[in-house]
Amino acid sequence: MKSHALVFALIAFAVSTAVEAKGNAEKGKAKAAQVCAACHGADGAKPTAPDQPILAGQYPDYLVKALADYKSGKRANPIMKAFADQLSKQDIEDVSAWFASQKSALHFQR
Repeated sequence: MKSHALVFALIAFAVSTAVEAKGNAEKGKAKAAQVCAACHGADGAKPTAPDQPILAGQYPDYLVKALADYKSGKRANPIMKAFADQLSKQDIEDVSAWFASQKSALHFQR
């Protein structure tokens, strides 16, 4: 019985660490202030226009994918492409970690 509990604990730990953001949120905060804040707000929770999404509280892997897709052109938005082109892969991880760590109304929808 104890071995089952240990296996369960190890699986739970592996799953919980797998969903954590890979980036450095503090570095992401600084980069977001330079690149993202003008449209999405300083913490990503207050976009300046209704067609700009809330980034705060979003899943980090979703944000990484979205930014990578804007950078590659897979997602078509000339403004986001221009901003994403400025970001390195590490910048994308960092910015995604920052926005994922912020609170927003998205937390209440999960």
